[in-house]
Amino acid sequence: MTVNEIARHVVDRLTPRFGQGEAKAMMRIIFENLKGWSPVDIAVKSNEEITGFMSGKVDAVLERLLADEPIQYIFGNADFYGLKLKVTQDTLIPRPETAELVDIIVRDNNQKDLRVLDLCTGSGCIAVALARTLPFAEVTATDISDAALAVARENARALHVAVDFRHADLLAGEPRGCSYDIIVSNPPYIAEKERDAMEPNVLEHEPALALFVPDADPLEFYRAIFRLAGDALAPGGRIYLEINPVYASELKSLAVSEGFGSIDLIRDSFGKIRFAVVTR
Repeated sequence: MTVNEIARHVVDRLTPRFGQGEAKAMMRIIFENLKGWSPVDIAVKSNEEITGFMSGKVDAVLERLLADEPIQYIFGNADFYGLKLKVTQDTLIPRPETAELVDIIVRDNNQKDLRVLDLCTGSGCIAVALARTLPFAEVTATDISDAALAVARENARALHVAVDFRHADLLAGEPRGCSYDIIVSNPPYIAEKERDAMEPNVLEHEPALALFVPDADPLEFYRAIFRLAGDALAPGGRIYLEINPVYASELKSLAVSEGFGSIDLIRDSFGKIRFAVVTR
């Protein structure tokens, strides 16, 4: 088979499950990871023959994709904010919405030497992106999962940024004593009752610890964040949160009850209320 033929084969196999646009994106990711090729390389080499060995590797990836394994876990990496990050099943796959949260933070903060605290860091995607983008920022990031922290540290090393990663349980109370200009978090926020509406590739592969909260207290992580921020947020500082649109109004009420006077709810590119920016 030629490059062009196997590219069409990949798209044809994946389109019924994922749609043509996503199928084409996956095809490009497959060639990037198996051959190191860009979309331009795929076009230029379209008439070259693909070996049987390589064709077999492509088919093996297709079978895993059709069994609902995320392509990011198959290859162990994900694109985020112009960065290539390592991901494993101990970390969530970074979403475009989370990149939008980073954009909001960068837009709002053009000062130098800011102190940043990223809670529930996972793969470290937010912490690493901010450490690379905000000038001279001092970034600290915490998570309860040692396995996730190991991935986050590897991402920071690979991308040559300094982030102070720490093991901490947000719900048990984070260490006090520091003052931060920015506190950011994309914590677990999906209620258990929402499981039935989720895709199998998420439910079966991504870490439940980083996804779900009890139906009885879906805002438990935000309550912990606000209480921590009562001591740890510097004067004039802001809290940036990714949130569940279902509980946006309840979150706003919670922030007011915890003593925060300014809460801006922001829609994502899909029109859903996805972010909250909170100040005193």
